Amino acid sequence: MQEHAAPHAAPSAAPPIVPGFAELAPRYDVVLCDIWGVLHNGVLGSAPASDALRRARAAGATVILVSNAPRPADVVAQILDGFDVPRDAYDAIVTSGMVTMALLAERPGARMWHLGPERDLGIYDGLDLVQTGLDGADLIVCTGLFDDTTETPADYADTLKSAKARNLPFICANPDIVVERGGDLIWCAGAIAEAYAELGGEVVFCGKPHRPIYETAFATATRLRGAAPDKARMIAIGDALRTDLAGALGFGIDCLFVAAGIHAGELGLEHGAQVDPAALARLMADGPGQPAAVTTRLSW
Repeated sequence: MQEHAAPHAAPSAAPPIVPGFAELAPRYDVVLCDIWGVLHNGVLGSAPASDALRRARAAGATVILVSNAPRPADVVAQILDGFDVPRDAYDAIVTSGMVTMALLAERPGARMWHLGPERDLGIYDGLDLVQTGLDGADLIVCTGLFDDTTETPADYADTLKSAKARNLPFICANPDIVVERGGDLIWCAGAIAEAYAELGGEVVFCGKPHRPIYETAFATATRLRGAAPDKARMIAIGDALRTDLAGALGFGIDCLFVAAGIHAGELGLEHGAQVDPAALARLMADGPGQPAAVTTRLSW
């Protein structure tokens, strides 16, 4: 796997603010695009974002959607259908759920406790696992909160202490701390995983910003293109500093940062405004590094 030490944008330079992806697209053969916060906000799909990906594919790029969804790719594709994201806007989907499933397949017969909503149980389909209660479990698999509309990570404090007392491994199938749903921020599995790690618990993160999901996406791009892509000609598109930007930089590829996503409130973009360079600079000062470019919302 070819390594590329640094993204195109110098770490000390302020990233350019671009109106769309068109001026960047010729520089890239592979696009790794985030889903939630870029293609939809949990309520509405973004037609301009889908159009941008379709145009990138038409120009010869391979587009792989990379998501921290704790679900198989085919389930995510069906969800995207409901947001009117056309299937010709992407070549493949890679999810943290897929990475989790591959990890669990290496533990046949494991007794596991599922921490998360019932809608995520499809992640275990076809796997040799024994689902049990916490008291009888060998490990925990967390896909989220049981009820992310009413609960917070603090509600799991006693549960996590009990798990740590038994030194149970904790597999986090969605490292997101929060996601945007409409205009609200919703707690995710990553928040519970971080709380467990703070107790000294063993946590395995299966999605962004951690390397395994990028290696899976890279292998997928290699298969689709018939040869390993040059990392200097790969770009990730995403809206979260902690996952999308940090993950891209850690993997050695460029990132187009979408400002009007999870950080919209910090940047004053909730009501259709454009990126303010001063507000952006303040946000980036606390981030993992600089993206290659910034756009308000993904469009061509």
